Amino acid sequence: MTHVDLFAGAGGFSLGALAAGHEPTVAVENAPHPLATYRACFPTARVVDQPAQQVDWAELAAQVGPVDLLTAGPPCEPFTPAKAARRVDPLSRLYADPAGGLVLHTIRAIRALRPTAFAIENVVQLTEGPLYRELNDLFRRAGYRAHFNVLRAENNGTPSMRARLFITTREVAPGSRRPIPVREAIEDLEALDADVPNHTPEPIPRSLRQRVSDLRPGRSLRWWKGATGKTYGTWTRLDYDQVAPTVKGSGRFIHPRFDRALTPREHARLMGFPDGHVFHGPLKTQYDQAGEAVPPPLAEAVVRAITP
Repeated sequence: MTHVDLFAGAGGFSLGALAAGHEPTVAVENAPHPLATYRACFPTARVVDQPAQQVDWAELAAQVGPVDLLTAGPPCEPFTPAKAARRVDPLSRLYADPAGGLVLHTIRAIRALRPTAFAIENVVQLTEGPLYRELNDLFRRAGYRAHFNVLRAENNGTPSMRARLFITTREVAPGSRRPIPVREAIEDLEALDADVPNHTPEPIPRSLRQRVSDLRPGRSLRWWKGATGKTYGTWTRLDYDQVAPTVKGSGRFIHPRFDRALTPREHARLMGFPDGHVFHGPLKTQYDQAGEAVPPPLAEAVVRAITP
């Protein structure tokens, strides 16, 4: 099986695909720290360390031959309502925002590589307003009937909540696995000298330290408003007996029992990464890589649904 992973990041999609029986063949990623993580975790994959908009997809297609599976996680920032500066016009997010245009480069890659199956992950708002019809038409012109699936990570073996859109070549069932509470995912990592990688917490900012001990589960120390006026919290105290909120690259959690931040490894556990998946780079980028990934258990469920 030939598997091409675009915007591979730290390898969440590739890890899920590998669990489903599809070892990555080619990955496209050029951010330095995720690139280092990917190369270390998938040493047999060929990595194209170029921006997607600079890749010659026709040349790559000639080099790799028939592609069985293509996965992609283009940036979600142009489309997410959590970004206050998101463009108002949905189509402008796709055509005028350079980061949003990476979705178009994904479709160009699909047109050139002609995969038997593909799965593209992004926020649900990628199909907001006229975007659904536009994307449906773009995939039709590329030669595919696309299926738009809204899936929840917590229903597919991930210990944190996450609603995501997957555009696929086959319809994917929503999932019905047992929710995994925070306790089951990270309780064994309470000691910071646990023998696992990436287990150093970010220091809590001085301005927040006095309030941490009084913080109840589910409450946050900082808040911001997104594009739609909805309020989002960070530095949130977790509840051991609940599924964790959505893990974000820029977000932080307070431990359920101790007045410290969760470590990147604990964030990775909440995303479904195994401890052997080591994140390279400075501390902040370790958090980013875990929070910006496709949760591997969810990726596995999607790949199993769309491939033989």
